[in-house]
Amino acid sequence: MRFDRPFERYVVGERHRSRGRTVTEADIVAFAGVSGDFFPLHVDETYARRTRFGRRIAHGMLTLSLATGLYTLSPEWVIAFYGLDRVRFVRPVGIGETIAVESEVAELLDRDPASGIVVVDQTIVNARGETLVSGRIRMLVRKESASTGECE
Repeated sequence: MRFDRPFERYVVGERHRSRGRTVTEADIVAFAGVSGDFFPLHVDETYARRTRFGRRIAHGMLTLSLATGLYTLSPEWVIAFYGLDRVRFVRPVGIGETIAVESEVAELLDRDPASGIVVVDQTIVNARGETLVSGRIRMLVRKESASTGECE
């Protein structure tokens, strides 16, 4: 999703597809280290082979974090990430899998005179177009009349 303009310029129904990004073993190891989540499904190949997945898979929260990195975020307009709703991890994400984010503006919530919330239905898909993760994100975005060029 492109969060690159003032709140007033978003349109319900607007769609976007991000570029792709391949999930690597280094991503999984780094995320385990930063998060402290060393669950063996993510970091132990022998253990993971014996599971229903048959291989190591990315942490769900890593996949969400990588999706955030596929957004365009303009500091001039984005105030803050406001939340996640109804997130579902539909299919596992394996090492070497390329993901992309398909998004559609679902709602525009007028918050106050200076900002609004852009509500986006988000689907993280693989190269075959299969849904991996689905959910709704909320981004707090500055209104055009409130832009000062300063950080909040």
